[in-house]
Amino acid sequence: MFRSIRLLALTSLTALLLLASSAVNAQAPVLNRVVKTNTLRVGMSANQPPLNVKSKSGQMIGLEVDLANGLAYALGLELEIVQKPFGQLLGALKRGQVDMVMSGVDITAARTQDFLFVGPYLLSGKSLVTTSKALAGADTVDDVNRRDVTFVALKNSTSHAFVKRHIPKAKLVAVDTYEKGVAMVISGKASAMVADMPACALAVLRNPDAGLVTLEEPLSVEPMGIAVSAKDMRFYNLIDNYIEAIEATGILSALRAKWFEDPSWLDELP
Repeated sequence: MFRSIRLLALTSLTALLLLASSAVNAQAPVLNRVVKTNTLRVGMSANQPPLNVKSKSGQMIGLEVDLANGLAYALGLELEIVQKPFGQLLGALKRGQVDMVMSGVDITAARTQDFLFVGPYLLSGKSLVTTSKALAGADTVDDVNRRDVTFVALKNSTSHAFVKRHIPKAKLVAVDTYEKGVAMVISGKASAMVADMPACALAVLRNPDAGLVTLEEPLSVEPMGIAVSAKDMRFYNLIDNYIEAIEATGILSALRAKWFEDPSWLDELP
């Protein structure tokens, strides 16, 4: 389904190569590296299902994995998924260790000071997963902003920043993975985990006997996008054009349905 988009991409990349000069090269460091190596390096945490996760067979699966594979195929490039903890991904992008980050990264004003964002390809929002029906019944952050509540959130994530800013009275514990956060909630070491809606819904599905519940409506609405270097507008424009093409063909809608509506992929989780 990416074949027609790929033909257009190959034409675009060939045209870009014909434009090569020292001045152009200096302005397109990421694009030049990608074309030279014929490889697209995409940073992911590998522990954010249904967006990206390593399956029990060791393969990377998820909506973002499918999207990255489709994008690389459309561009005629080899895909290399670079796995790093979520909190290290944007730093890796800034240092040039990856060409883009596609790992449930919310588009924020602070992040756009350092990076460009393609998308959004998904709309999410802050929610929480807990064993407390009282917390799960919260309508606003004011309902959970209490000193007797301990929240856990992914380190260096917008969920972590969300708790610090909007729920300052509560205790906050940072973790490296969602699995650690959910385990703390189930064991009673934390009152709830604050995360994006997909992560909270998945935690409930994966632990059917743990008594976990989540919010019916999110505490906020946030767009997710592909983070790329702010130093290469040519690369940004190329990726932006092809994500728009993928969206227009209905492929993104199909991927959302596959990973958010069909639970069959849960059997592949470790």
